Amino acid sequence: MKSDKIKRPLAICLVSGGLDSCVAAAIANEKCSLAFLHVNYGQRTEVREEKAFKEIAEFYGVTRLMNVSIEYLKKIGGSALTDHSIEVPKEALAEQGIPVTYVPFRNTHLLAIAVSWGEVLGARYIYIGATEVDSSGYPDCRESYFKAFNKVIDEGTRPETRLEVVAPLVHMNKAQVVKTGVRLGAPLHLTWSCYEDEKVACGKCDSCLLRLKGFREAGYDDPIVYA
Repeated sequence: MKSDKIKRPLAICLVSGGLDSCVAAAIANEKCSLAFLHVNYGQRTEVREEKAFKEIAEFYGVTRLMNVSIEYLKKIGGSALTDHSIEVPKEALAEQGIPVTYVPFRNTHLLAIAVSWGEVLGARYIYIGATEVDSSGYPDCRESYFKAFNKVIDEGTRPETRLEVVAPLVHMNKAQVVKTGVRLGAPLHLTWSCYEDEKVACGKCDSCLLRLKGFREAGYDDPIVYA
């Protein structure tokens, strides 16, 4: 008799190494067999994020892994995450508008790779840890964006392909994300969220501040070290 895991649908999880993507993968693990995709795009903390990706994959015993580089996003620039001449904002959560840490149209590049791989593997889902509530205002983290992208998949793949992007955190705030991760036993201690530093999290960029706020409101201590 085949095991329950073999019968599960395959989900490709976009795993950056951050808190949100880790929790999204934990949710996918509840009902799917997993394949992990990690994408480097010339971001400031790509070495540390890649380390987190590998450790999270090992934690879940995932053997179907793809680690790719799209360094052209760094050449395109336009973001503080890829252009060192643009300063990463500190203590800036209250500011309005789309922040300079937005990487232009990044999620579309990542999802396109996942769709190509998913079509080859015969995957059913693509899980992404985007959240509209605590996304710093990134336009490609909205529910409407993912609905539109699913239409693109339907139009641009084989007739027999049945791939759907799932964003299980899209309506969660960071406290809810943390609580979900704790409930599912996700390895939050292995994740990395800082936009700027790779050795010790800065504690001042938007990503660090949102993460710290989430753990505080959820009633848990953040397991990583901050400056």
